[in-house]
This record gives sequence, C-alpha cells and structure tokens, in this order.
Amino acid sequence: MVMTQQQLLIEAINQTMPFGKYSGRKLLQLPEPYLVWFHSKGFPEGKLGQQLALIYEVKLNGLEAMLQPLLKD
Repeated sequence: MVMTQQQLLIEAINQTMPFGKYSGRKLLQLPEPYLVWFHSKGFPEGKLGQQLALIYEVKLNGLEAMLQPLLKD
C-alpha cells in the first residue's frame, strides 16, 4: 500500500519517540532544540529518521500549531 503525503505526515505527527530523553512523547511534541540536535548529529536510519526529519522541517517552518489538531490521544 502506498501512503499519501498527508497520511505520512499524520503518521509522523503521531509517532511515539521510542528512546532517549523524550521517550513516549509524540514526535510533534518534541522540543525544537532536540530536533535541531538530531539535525546536526544525523537522524537515525530508517522510517523514524525520516519522520524526525519531517517534524524538524515542520517546526523550522512554524507549522506546529497548524498541525496540533491532528494529534491523536
């Protein structure tokens, strides 16, 4: 199944951080400095890294507030 860009964005927003200081938080809820750190050090390999890079771009472009309503509990 091929996911649309919208589906990929919604999935990334709602992905839970599986490790580290912010384990258990949704990616959209990660603090921007944490994502900037990942950006400078390198995002993890695979899907999680792609999702973190996407959320980094969301925050960098000031789109976080617009996407908040898409967070699921």
